[in-house]
Amino acid sequence: MLSRIDLRDRHLTARELLGVVPRADVDVSHALATVEPILAAVRERGADALREFGERFDGVVPEHLRVPAARIEAALETQDEAVLDALREAIARVRTFHDATVPPPVSVQVAPGATVSQRWIPVGRVGLYVPGGLAVYPSSVVMNVVAAQAAGVESIAVATPPQKEFGGEPHPTILAACALLGVDEVYAVGGAQAVGMLAYGVDDLCDPVDVITGPGNVYVAAAKRAVNGVVGIDSEAGPTEIAIIADDSADAGYVAADLLSQAEHDPMAGSVLITDSEALADAVELALAARMDETKHLARTKEALTGRQSAVILTEDIDQSVAVADAYGAEHLEIHTRDAADVAARIRSAGAIFVGPHTPVPLGDYLAGSNHVLPTGGTARFASGLGAHSFLKAVSTIHYTADALAEVGHKVIALANAEDLPAHGEAIAARLQD
Repeated sequence: MLSRIDLRDRHLTARELLGVVPRADVDVSHALATVEPILAAVRERGADALREFGERFDGVVPEHLRVPAARIEAALETQDEAVLDALREAIARVRTFHDATVPPPVSVQVAPGATVSQRWIPVGRVGLYVPGGLAVYPSSVVMNVVAAQAAGVESIAVATPPQKEFGGEPHPTILAACALLGVDEVYAVGGAQAVGMLAYGVDDLCDPVDVITGPGNVYVAAAKRAVNGVVGIDSEAGPTEIAIIADDSADAGYVAADLLSQAEHDPMAGSVLITDSEALADAVELALAARMDETKHLARTKEALTGRQSAVILTEDIDQSVAVADAYGAEHLEIHTRDAADVAARIRSAGAIFVGPHTPVPLGDYLAGSNHVLPTGGTARFASGLGAHSFLKAVSTIHYTADALAEVGHKVIALANAEDLPAHGEAIAARLQD
């Protein structure tokens, strides 16, 4: 089922490794041509364009583009108590972790009378996108909203597609999650048009935001790229992916279950096993085949596992497995090896690392406490997942006394003259003369 890439007895450079790891074929730039007219229409025609695109792409025109607050609260009554209990637990754990990750202010005296400080200021308003295509994601509401609230953001807007099944309102489980989090500004708007609404604002409906975060399909990713600079964005999220480093001590059944868990998200989801044990690879293949007979979303799961983005990569040893994992830069990376914590500590590139046989990715998807909005497509080599920091700006404050300026003023003048910016130096000299 999974294709195999055999790297044993091959000593690849970092560049060669980047070329050999499997990737989904996602062309965000191609989607730009589709989303740019949508963004322009929303900017020019506002709510009329939003209704038009709702009918075209979602098959329904919402009665209210902004969901009435009473409908958000009423959604709580539609939910099974077990679901609400799980959401409350997820919110509590995610909040505990994210509150603790808010960076503290720093003040440093770099010399007598010379103080440089830094404080973190939350952005004023954020737009959080929650997808609603092949699945329903109240967990994404939790991840986005709690991170923003931990940062201290005061104005939060959630956009999520209208559902024909629910008369043009968002899915009630999405609304219930918003209610539990105290979010009363929710829009039944999806896709690129939602990104346009949040970025540009719509008169008498939605004020523009400062930052847009949250996953979505390729058109949402393309729209976020198009408005980046007008607003800040977290990332251009691609299809979900999991990589698992495993050795011959791993439980093949656990590994197969975890590869399958991400494959059910999307036909383009990536599932990659990195192992130095061919026997384990064979056992995982058998376990996958057995599980496939019983999985609910067989068609998209099979397409994902047989696609070019999924594979078993056979390595020479654990050192090569780590090198491959770093080249791949997985959104989710599981470690199923002896001394799993030690192996995890060696990883440099991953959105989130799940250590040991009892820490599967679905735990992180819901209520481990970490955030599940993570870098995809190899961007974990240079990017971080969503967190409180995504909604914070670091601002420096500099305060020098007259004596502190006099101590280094001549050095500033020397550097200004070296850069042929004499007025810079003159601004210093004017104070030294005084």
